[in-house]
Amino acid sequence: MNSIINNSIIMISILISVAFYTLLERKILSYIQIRKGPNKTSMMGTIQPLSDALKLFNKSLMTIKMANMFLSYLGPLMNLFLSLLILSTLPFKSNTMIDNHYNILSFLFISSL
Repeated sequence: MNSIINNSIIMISILISVAFYTLLERKILSYIQIRKGPNKTSMMGTIQPLSDALKLFNKSLMTIKMANMFLSYLGPLMNLFLSLLILSTLPFKSNTMIDNHYNILSFLFISSL
């Protein structure tokens, strides 16, 4: 039970760090292009990744009459699931979340999907 909590904390912290890496990337690109960068939501744009995520979730999908909406929602969910599954094969301390002898092979297999 304790390892499940630790692993979920690691997964959540990685997802949050990716959001702030995108903020860092946007800041660096804005300095290269000699402009201010993302600072719309708070001081120096620290809440910008969260507002971008809220904007992304609130966007309405354009529904087509013959479209299968289940598959439309399933695609991004499968992408998130596969990326979290790849993270479970990477070693963070001395062991991995999924401990088997074929972690490199499973990493390559999952990343090819």
